[in-house]
Amino acid sequence: MLPKRTQITIAVAWALFWLLMNVTAVQEYLRESHHDVWKPILWESSSALTGTVLLLLQRRFTRKYDHLLGSPARWFARQLVWLPVYWVGFVPMAFGLRHAIYGLAGQVYTHTPWPETFLYEDIKMTVYFSIFTTIMFGVLSYHAMQNEKLRVERANAAMREAQLLTLTQQMQPHFLFNALNTISSLMHSDVARADAMLIQLADVLRVTLDVSGQHSVSLEVELRLLRGYAALMSERFSDRVRIDWRVDEALLATRVPVMSMQPLLENIFKHTVEKRRQATAITIAVQREGDDVVLRLEDDGGTLATTTAAGQPGKAARAGASDTAPAADATAKGGGIGVRNLRERLSSLYGERASFELIQLSPAGVRAEMRLPCVS
Repeated sequence: MLPKRTQITIAVAWALFWLLMNVTAVQEYLRESHHDVWKPILWESSSALTGTVLLLLQRRFTRKYDHLLGSPARWFARQLVWLPVYWVGFVPMAFGLRHAIYGLAGQVYTHTPWPETFLYEDIKMTVYFSIFTTIMFGVLSYHAMQNEKLRVERANAAMREAQLLTLTQQMQPHFLFNALNTISSLMHSDVARADAMLIQLADVLRVTLDVSGQHSVSLEVELRLLRGYAALMSERFSDRVRIDWRVDEALLATRVPVMSMQPLLENIFKHTVEKRRQATAITIAVQREGDDVVLRLEDDGGTLATTTAAGQPGKAARAGASDTAPAADATAKGGGIGVRNLRERLSSLYGERASFELIQLSPAGVRAEMRLPCVS
C-alpha cells in the first residue's frame, strides 16, 4: 500500500492530466467554429472515467505481484495480461456513456465505423497503458526502495542496540570481578576494611542496577558510580592515592556513555597506583569546550609504552577508528574489556563526533581524554 501522501499526489496529478486534456479538446473544438462545448468535455470525461476505472481494476488485481518489482520482466508480464482488457473494455464503456448522454440531450453521437473505432482507440489505449504502467512501476519501485532502506536502517539500529547492550553488560561482571578481587586481598589482613569495602561495593552495585540496560546516562549518575568506585579503591590504597575532582556542575544533565569513566580510573589504579610506592595524584575533570563536553582522567605517575614528544599524544585515535591504538593497549595492558570496549561504544553511539585520546604527560603521568557532543 502506497503512503497516503503519495496516493493524494498521484490523484492530483491524474486530475490535472485530464483537466489539461479537456482544455485542449475544448480549444480545438472552438477553433473549428463549434459552440456545443459540452461535447468535447463529454468525450474527454468519458475517456477519463473509463481509463480511471480500468486502471483501478488493474491495480487492485495486480497488487499481489508487487513482490516481483525486483524482477521487472516478471512484474511487467503480470501487468501485460491486462492490456487485452483495455482493448475490449474501453470502447464499449466510454462510447456507451457518450451515446447515453447524447441520447438524453436528444442528439445522436456519430463516429467512424466500429472496426475503425476499435482499432484507433485500442492503439491509443496501448500507448496509454504503456505510459501509466511504466509510471506505476517507477512509483512502486521508489517506495519499495525507500521501505527497504528503512528496513535496513531499523535492522542496523537493532544491531547497534544489541551490540551496545552486550558491551554495557560486559562491563558489569568485569567491574564486579575486579572489585571482589580487591576485597578478597583484604579479607585475611584487615577484616574491618574489607567489610567497609563490601558496603561500598553494595552501594556501587545498586547504581549499576539502576542503569542496567541503558546505553547512556546523565553525567550526574555516571559520577555517582565513579565516586563509589573511587571510594572503594581509595579504601584499599588509602595512603597511596589522592583524587581531585574538577566537575562543572552545569554539565550534570549531559548524557554520557554509561560506565565510560570507570574503566579509565580502573586502569590508573591497576597500572599506576598498584605499582608505585609513593602517593599518586589523580585528577578527574569534566568541562565544556564549545559544543563538546570533555572528560579527563589523569595521574602524575603513569607512562605509555610508545610516545612521541613529551606532552603529546602517544597515540590518538578517533572513536570510529577500526584499529586499536597500541599505546592505549599498552596502558590498558590488554584491557580489551576496558579501553577497547569504550572505543567501540563511542563509535556506535557518536561515530566521528566523539574522540578518545591517551596523552603522555611530562615528566610523568598519563591523561585519558574523551570528547563527546554536549547533549542533555
